[in-house]
Amino acid sequence: MPEPMAKALGWPDTPISITDLEGLCQNPEGWGSVGKDIWGAFKISKTNPNTSTTGLSTILMQSYEASGKSEGLTGDDVDAAEDFSRVFEECVIHYGDTTGNVLSTLYDETQNGANGSAYVSAVALEETSLLNYNKGNPDSHTVQPGETLTPPKTKLVAVYPSGGSMWSDNPVTVLGADWITPEQRTAGEAFAAFLQTTPAQQILPEYGFRPLDESVALGDLFTANFGVDPAQPTVTLPKPDVDVISTAIDQWTQVRKPSSVLELIDISGSMDDPIGDGRSRLDGAIEGAQTTLDHFRSTDEVGVWAFTTGVESDEGDGIQVLRDVSALGSDGEKLDSSLDDLRYAQRNGTPLYDAILTAYEAMGERAEPGRINAIVVLSDGEDTDSTTSLDSLIAKIGKSTKEGGTDAPVRIFPIAYGEGADTSALQRIADATGGQMFDASDAERIDLVFASVINNF
Repeated sequence: MPEPMAKALGWPDTPISITDLEGLCQNPEGWGSVGKDIWGAFKISKTNPNTSTTGLSTILMQSYEASGKSEGLTGDDVDAAEDFSRVFEECVIHYGDTTGNVLSTLYDETQNGANGSAYVSAVALEETSLLNYNKGNPDSHTVQPGETLTPPKTKLVAVYPSGGSMWSDNPVTVLGADWITPEQRTAGEAFAAFLQTTPAQQILPEYGFRPLDESVALGDLFTANFGVDPAQPTVTLPKPDVDVISTAIDQWTQVRKPSSVLELIDISGSMDDPIGDGRSRLDGAIEGAQTTLDHFRSTDEVGVWAFTTGVESDEGDGIQVLRDVSALGSDGEKLDSSLDDLRYAQRNGTPLYDAILTAYEAMGERAEPGRINAIVVLSDGEDTDSTTSLDSLIAKIGKSTKEGGTDAPVRIFPIAYGEGADTSALQRIADATGGQMFDASDAERIDLVFASVINNF
């Protein structure tokens, strides 16, 4: 948590539990319940447990907390924790694909003068990610020689839940595939053995990892100065059996926060350009959107608009509505077919800013508390035809992310598609709403990028 927020809950003197955080989620006063009205609602960021070890550990910790156990978690315990977990999910801002992306947004807000409260109050993350953040490396990238890191103006502090924490044990093995040569096997086995030696274990704390060898000193990084407590966690929660983990993931699929998502797809003339794998840019966009449809539940709301000049609809000039935002129900196959229809749409100019503003205003009118309200924007170029300027757009869409936020914010997740996309403008648009920009400059990877975006919902 940002240090001022943790202190408002009594940290470091008062133990804080997951139940305490659930209570803040459930309390309609949010931060006002502890005398911090200006901070607004209590907001949590978690990653998707289907793609993130951190996200998986978090939902298991929730089940442990609800059961009152510190070991021996069962499938029945997970089932009994359903209502507890559902409440906890209600204050999730969105499900990131990685904690690094969430931390980068928080870092940028902190450096620009905000304390981050309008974006997020608590982040479920691993200790090494927190240490990197406080060093000024929010996305935990490999620091290059000569690179200067700038620590955040407001550091994060580790709140180790009083009910216990889970360890991420990173395994190493030599693959048993028939294409592994004897020389490779020997090298792999030697490397695995080296990792367990004292010299190797002594390297780990320098990079924010706790060593397997408990006799190795943690060093200067594992200190309160960097937001951690080397004596914590005092309670360790063991990994449950595989069937229990599967039950927890299945439950999360049902209790995760519902979403209302509008996909806004650029169909301007440049979308006919090839991407090198036999597909056009538009082919890649259509197939990327189609492959993610199964992610949504029938109760999730999904809409698809396309934009270019020379078209119009009830939503306005430059907008073609393929599907209004509504509960998906059993319409997945129908929507799949509607996306295919984009291949035959007329393709002209790029009124990017006008289209985003129209979509934002429409989603803002129907946004509901308790949902992830979001717009996914895919564009392969710069704006060429809008009457709205970028600065004007930023001013209008950024209002709901001011201090304290709003009960039903609409976040924008742009995909910069291909080398011609205006990444600077798209990043500003994402930042203005507390969303996240995704880089698909390698257009052949659009399927994977689309999947990463949809993991947020």
